Amino acid sequence: MQLAVFDIGGTSIKYGIVNEEGEFLHTDSFATEAHLGGESVIGKVADIANILKRQYTIDGISISSAGQIDSVSGTVVFATDNIPGLTSLPIAEMVSSHTGLPVKVENDVNCTALGEYWQGAAVGTEDFLCVTIGTGIGGALFLDGKIYTGHNYSAGEIGHINLYPNGKSCTCGNNGCFERYASSSALEGLIGTRLGYQLELKKFFDLLLAGDEPCREIFERWIDDLTTGLQSLVHIFNPELIVIGGGISAQGQFLLRAINTALMKKLMPNHRKSLTVKLAENDNKANLLGAAKHFMRSMEC
Repeated sequence: MQLAVFDIGGTSIKYGIVNEEGEFLHTDSFATEAHLGGESVIGKVADIANILKRQYTIDGISISSAGQIDSVSGTVVFATDNIPGLTSLPIAEMVSSHTGLPVKVENDVNCTALGEYWQGAAVGTEDFLCVTIGTGIGGALFLDGKIYTGHNYSAGEIGHINLYPNGKSCTCGNNGCFERYASSSALEGLIGTRLGYQLELKKFFDLLLAGDEPCREIFERWIDDLTTGLQSLVHIFNPELIVIGGGISAQGQFLLRAINTALMKKLMPNHRKSLTVKLAENDNKANLLGAAKHFMRSMEC
């Protein structure tokens, strides 16, 4: 089996050809041009899929997308205006009608989890949480060997658990959400507020590793907020593993040690006894791998 796989992000759309062993025969990307709207974005995906059809033998198409996704019908249940007009689009139906191929669609963080489960940090683990830290915080719940999507395909919105009642306003319409304090963008905001000027995260971490005291204080505050949110999740789900993904995971073992040190102190004994925290291993390819795995699992049903 060979699949065309796509990962729709707000800035770029990554795509490739993946076989059933998880090997990539081709990868590339193109600009999302989100301002043109959801229908235009999906139309571009269909156009690229048709080009790939002429170059490779393809058995189907699988798409990883931001937003809450009905993974059975391949429809967007809800999405923010990062890609205007994406909400309610029947992505699978649209792409299938243009290509004549079967199409599956799944939420992007769920695809990250599936990719790491198939060929990454979560291989052989049946109960884990996947947390992606970037502009916001995304989550996937992998329970008893499968993604838990909830009643209306909207489970895993961990970025919007409440960390500070009456706290900072959030794009979801509430206040005090986890991602407003523990995302990469939240860290950038904290840096600007505390230092009085803005630093790129790379420069911030360079100074932090060099022993800069103000940077250490900022980082410890951010880690405290991050691990307080994770504490609640661990106490609710009692997972075997937490996989940390997103751009911040590029900080590697330094970040992992800081999370482990702070988190383990906050957990009840039985919850920390067998918990492991790992960084995602597949970088930008995790979502593409997960999309492929979602398609294969769907075909097995």
